[in-house]
This record gives sequence, structure tokens and C-alpha cells, in this order.
Amino acid sequence: MEKIKVLFVCMGNICRSPTAEGVFAELVKRRGLAHFFSIDSAGTHAYHIGEAPDLRAQKAALERGVALADIRSRKVKQGDFEDFDFVLAMDGDNYAILIDACPEAHKGKVRYFLDYAPHLSAREVPDPYYGGRYGFERVLDLVEEASEGFLIALQEMGWITAKINK
Repeated sequence: MEKIKVLFVCMGNICRSPTAEGVFAELVKRRGLAHFFSIDSAGTHAYHIGEAPDLRAQKAALERGVALADIRSRKVKQGDFEDFDFVLAMDGDNYAILIDACPEAHKGKVRYFLDYAPHLSAREVPDPYYGGRYGFERVLDLVEEASEGFLIALQEMGWITAKINK
């Protein structure tokens, strides 16, 4: 069975995208679906390559049962567009960078992550880096909603045929 390959992308890969990676990985693990997925995250910029997620992101996620400490920042590479089935951007700036870098044949893989949570009023996951604790909590709220929606969308699109347990 070929795994569904998902890449979450923000700017530096130390706040939003590793949070999305961790939350989605924990969600599919809890639902017994981890074997269907290969999940990663990356940044459009090389500011923090090799670093662990921001300690504030780690703390906020851990309070919700999601461990991020083992994730390490990396920059998006050209091969990611071919290798991944879904390249999910956290905001418009990073979406634009991804679309510009993406080969024409793979542009359909690049999407806004929050498009999988259409009931929310936001389309972008705000960058919490320069804010306080609330920003990291907000990121988690948005990412949790979009992760649930993405999992449902995958089932509706036929990517997952197994029953999704709650």
C-alpha cells in the first residue's frame, strides 16, 4: 500500500508547520490510521534548518497531548513537489512562494491548509512567532480544525477507504 504523503509548510518551519505535522500525526495515530500516512513539514525560508520547534509551540502542543520535540526544521526542496501528494501552506505568502517554485505538473498539490476547515472565518494560520501565548493556542485551534477536515476530505476523495474511528 502506498502511503498518502502530506507536507505542511510555513515560513521557518518552527511554529505553524511543525505544529500541523504533530497535530495531524497524532490525530491519525489516535484514529488507527497512521499506517496510511507519511507526514512531514518544511519552511519556505532557511532561517532555522535543523532546529527543533519553538519552545512556546512545543509547550502549547504538549498541553494538548502532542509532542513536537523530535521534529527538526528543514527548507522545502524541489523534489517535495513530486514526492508529496499534498503540500499544505499555512498562509498566502508561503502559498505564493510554493506556487512560484512548483512545477506546473504538481501545482494542484499546493493548497491552503485551512481550506479544509471551510466553516472557519480564516483562510490563513497566523504566524505566532512574535506574539504571546495566545497566538500559539490560536494556531493549535485552527490546525486541529483543519486536520479533522483534511482527514474527512481524504475519505470523501477516496484516498482513505477505511472506516475513520472517532
